[in-house]
This record gives sequence, C-alpha cells and structure tokens, in this order.
Amino acid sequence: MTQKTRSPEYAMAQGLVGGLRQDLLLDPFAYRPLPPLSPDGPVVRRLPGARIRRAAVWLPHALVLFLAFVSLMLALDEGGGLGMLLVGLVPAGAVAMTLIRPVGAWWVSILSTPFVTALAGGGDWPWGPSGFLSHLAVMTVVAARTRPRTAGWMWVLTAVYAALAGTLLAGGYASLGPAMAFCSAVSLLLVSMVLVRRTAKQEVAAQQTVTAAERDRRTLLEERTTIARELHDVVAHHMSVVAIQAEAAPYRVENPPPELAQAFATIRENAVAALTELRRILGVVRAEDYEAPDAPQPVLRDLDALLANVREAGLETEKTVTGAVRELPPGVELSAYRIIQEALSNALRHAPGSRAKVEIAYVLGGLGLRVVNTAPQGAFATAAAARPPMTGGSGHGITGMRERVGMLNGELTAAPTEEGGYEVTAFVPVAAAPATTPGEGS
Repeated sequence: MTQKTRSPEYAMAQGLVGGLRQDLLLDPFAYRPLPPLSPDGPVVRRLPGARIRRAAVWLPHALVLFLAFVSLMLALDEGGGLGMLLVGLVPAGAVAMTLIRPVGAWWVSILSTPFVTALAGGGDWPWGPSGFLSHLAVMTVVAARTRPRTAGWMWVLTAVYAALAGTLLAGGYASLGPAMAFCSAVSLLLVSMVLVRRTAKQEVAAQQTVTAAERDRRTLLEERTTIARELHDVVAHHMSVVAIQAEAAPYRVENPPPELAQAFATIRENAVAALTELRRILGVVRAEDYEAPDAPQPVLRDLDALLANVREAGLETEKTVTGAVRELPPGVELSAYRIIQEALSNALRHAPGSRAKVEIAYVLGGLGLRVVNTAPQGAFATAAAARPPMTGGSGHGITGMRERVGMLNGELTAAPTEEGGYEVTAFVPVAAAPATTPGEGS
C-alpha cells in the first residue's frame, strides 16, 4: 500500500499551523522572567561608577513598568473614578506581565480589548488611547523576547481582530485598526531586524570560534605530519645503516664463530623488520606528491650556513655556543635546528631591520636554546607595526616549535620582550651517554 503524497500547499499550511501552535498556543503562560542586562554589555560597561552600572542592568524592567504606568495614567485621564482605575489596570497589568509571562500577556491584552473598550466608552474602537499604547507595548516587548515568527503571528491576529472589530462592532465609532496595523508593523519590523542581526552576529562569532579551532587543529596536524616525515627519514636512514653493518660485519672477521655470525644475522633481520614496520606505519603521513629530500636532514653543525643565509636576507645574527660541544641524537639535532630556523624566520617576517642573537648551551642534562631579536629599527618599525604581532602559542611556527619540544619531553617559552622584541627559549633533555668500559669500542 503506497503512502498518499501531500501537496506542497498542504505541507505549507501544516507548517504555518504548527508554527502558530508552537509560538502562541503551546504553554502560553509559562514562567519566563526577563533576565537583567549583562554587566559586561556594550552599554552598561561604558557607564561611570559601579553603583550606576549595577542599577543599569534593570533598565529594561524599569522601561516596561514605566510604559505600564503611562497606560494606567491614560486610562484615568479618559474618565477618572474607581471604575476607570479598575478598567485601566487590565491593559497596564498586561504590559507588566510581559516581564514574566510574555506570550500570556499578549493573550490577556488581545482578549480583554473589547471588554475594556466597552466599559471605558469613548469615541475610538476597538482601542482607546490607553489600550492602543498598552497593546502596542505588549506586542513590542513580546517580539523582543521571542522570535520574528512569533511577531508575525501576533501582527496577523491583531490585524484580523482589528478588521473584524472595525467592520462588525465599530458602529458609529472611529476605528483605530489601520493605525494599530501600521504602528505595530513598523515596531515589530524594527524589533525583528534587531533580533535577526543579533542572531546573525552570534552565529558568525560561533562560526569564527569553530573556524579558529579547526585552523589550530589543522595547523597542529600539519606540524606533526612534517615532524613525522623528518623523523621517518632520520630513523629509516639509521636503521638502514644498522642492517648493512650487521650484514657486512661477519665478512670483516676471518673465520667468525657460528654464534657471532648468527648474532649479526639476527641483528640484521630485526633491523630489516623494524625498518619495514617503520615505513609501513610512518609512511602513511607522506602526501602522494611528497618527495624525500636528496640531502640528509640538517643538524646543528649546519647552523652556520643557515645564519649566513639569514644575514644575506637582512637580519644581523650573532651565535654564541657554551659548554662542551658533543654529538646529540639525530632527533634532537634536527629539532634544535628547526626551532632556530623558525625563530629566525619569525624575526625576518615580524621584525625587519632587527638584530637576532642565537645562544646554544650544551649542558649536562640536555641542550638549551635561546633566540632573541630586537624590535624593528628605523623605517622598518612603521611597516612592522601594520603587521599582525606574534603571539605566544597561536602562530603556525610557534605551534611547530612546541610540538617538536613536547615530542622530546622538553620545555619551550615564546613571548615578547620588554624592549619590544621577541624571545624564544627551549630546553631539550638528553640522556647522558653510557660510560664505556675497557675493551668496549676497541
């Protein structure tokens, strides 16, 4: 049995009726108190004095209650007396009710209009001056507290009521229906535009936050991919050397014992297996168009060539090395070189005309790095001021530095200096090499 298809007109009508039910008929007297303004809002925070700012957060409530008071005064001005006071309390109460039950306040206002007008008398129909102001105020406040679709339904039902009352019940009285339709349309349109603009700004802000988080995550993944590629090349090279040396070692000894030959064969098999697994696991980080570098990965002894290249680019650089220079693990050498390279690149981009100092400290427990540059000098200072400043942790290069140091269980700090420059410091722990016993290595 096939399901009967609904026409687009039926679906549209069903959607409209569903919207009316959800906006105005579903629990209309729900308790929804109007919250105070935020103390950090664009208006309140500009007010002088903490006491004034604490009182200003209740400004919307005071404005609504003021409108309710004006509506009551207009009702008393129409006739005076206790009767008019009781009649005026209904529209005034509807205005005040928008502070706690907005949709219910609109229903009270629209349903009480014919009775209030009939009891008050006068020459206007279906609203007198008091009822006109109160109903317009109720619609405006409710629209500001709900959503544009609710404002549309309120306007349509009010216009239908005004048309029916003007043609069937007005008699010889002047009808304020067209005036109400026009004034409420203008008011609700302005409120809806403000709500739509506010919602759009919130969505844009949320999207920007998500975009920034995704951008940071993508940057982090790119840096990790780069590091994994470089370490893949370094480790693969050394594992290949181990496999080749283990295969050639038995041929360097005349008549080697079978145990020694078997040990070297086991070393070679394990090295080849480790190299295969390394290429299988870490090889997935390579892009399809990635080409392995022809030259070995750079180490600290290649730093002089980097500094010479940076000086040719216009950055005066000075290098200082302290401690006993020794060979470090390849991963540490590569990461230290990349950190210095990125710090100098940042100085070239963000502080043209400055001077940079590179300090390398070989200490007992590891390797210390410090790259500091001065503020831009001369004519470059104005151009640099227009560029986005470097920030600790949010830049692409600084993210890569942190990843490299974190991979080696080290620490890194990156922050502006008091003189207007920038400083990057890092410490990478390096385990001490085991002491050799007599006979080893000979």
